[in-house]
Amino acid sequence: MSLTTLDPKTALVVIDLQNGLRALPGTPYTIDDVITRTARLADAFRARELPVVLVRVTSSPDGADAVPGRSEAPRPRNTPPAGWDEIVPELAGHPGDITVTKRNWSAFYGTDLDLHLRRRGVTQIVLTGVATSIGVESTARAAHEHGYHLTLATDAMADLDADAHRHSTEKIFPRLGESGRTEDILDLLAKTHV
Repeated sequence: MSLTTLDPKTALVVIDLQNGLRALPGTPYTIDDVITRTARLADAFRARELPVVLVRVTSSPDGADAVPGRSEAPRPRNTPPAGWDEIVPELAGHPGDITVTKRNWSAFYGTDLDLHLRRRGVTQIVLTGVATSIGVESTARAAHEHGYHLTLATDAMADLDADAHRHSTEKIFPRLGESGRTEDILDLLAKTHV
């Protein structure tokens, strides 16, 4: 599917590009490639005075705020290293950016993300980050349910599992919004937000 438009009030929402996830073996793109592409998008959004939202996932050291409920997959119960939940340096340090902290997969559930976006009149989200089938897809589904137009930068996201990434990008995302590559989004951004 090709991209059609970006609303005048579009925000970039970046999922979990933080120090502790940088070492993950991303597929089909490396995490460093995802960070580089996302940084290009963030710079373009900032240059046009459009919101950039940096979402990070964290938990308390004792795990007391971990998501409850039973699951078949084991949940890690180790103490992460200091600074694991800090936004990567390539994206951090811009005073106008919005930082949202989550403790679940979706950046909407239990956070003030929707409030930040609505206060700024945002009607569309460009979404990047990791992992495609977990944090990105959960946030994309919630954005759709909240009534936002959605653009998914599919070459600025990665997963731990190639099949999971492919399923999200080929089966789920077309039902939620429009997908495109970083270059396509940058071109459309340049045409729309002069």
